[in-house]
Amino acid sequence: MNHAVRPTANEPRTTRAADGMERRAFTVEEVEAMVAAGIVGEDERFELIGGEMVPMSPKGARHEMVKIELNRWFQVMAPKDVSVAPETTLRLDRLNFIEPDFCVFDRALDLTKLDGSRVRLAVEVAASSLAYDLGRKIGLYAAFGVPEVWVVDAATLVTRIHRRLGAEGYADVRDLGPAERLVPVRAPALAVTLAELGLTPARDPAPDPE
Repeated sequence: MNHAVRPTANEPRTTRAADGMERRAFTVEEVEAMVAAGIVGEDERFELIGGEMVPMSPKGARHEMVKIELNRWFQVMAPKDVSVAPETTLRLDRLNFIEPDFCVFDRALDLTKLDGSRVRLAVEVAASSLAYDLGRKIGLYAAFGVPEVWVVDAATLVTRIHRRLGAEGYADVRDLGPAERLVPVRAPALAVTLAELGLTPARDPAPDPE
């Protein structure tokens, strides 16, 4: 099944307060300073979207099971010139950082220079965060030039693949089931079939609206 994804106009952006006033946006540098000073706990899970600190949902058992099996596969299959970093912080610009479940990039790359265009593949494993990952977060990935993003529904094991980035977002968006082979364009050695990892769906995917 094919879809079309377009980043929201002016992504990323800061939302407005109740009285219509603009919110004060934090920078990545300021957030890192708050963590270093102990104002924000190092174990707090959040992303910085348009200068706003967005809490991340607690990880459920289903999410962790899928992530563990994918990580085991990726680390075995990754060639020597490729790094697969689980839950690394991807700094997109001064107002935005996100934490994909997996970020694939050149091993020789200086991490301080890792940005969206240098990511070979980003993978999100989604449970309670599925709507967010398929919505605003995909718009953010597109806005910062990440060429390929997978969003794995932890319950159904359906993976929505986003590719062919253009001016209006991802032009090639399709859903693949757990028995179908997922092949990253820029890291084909990491190709995987979720069913072959021993994973089984927790529920059937919702039917498409007519």
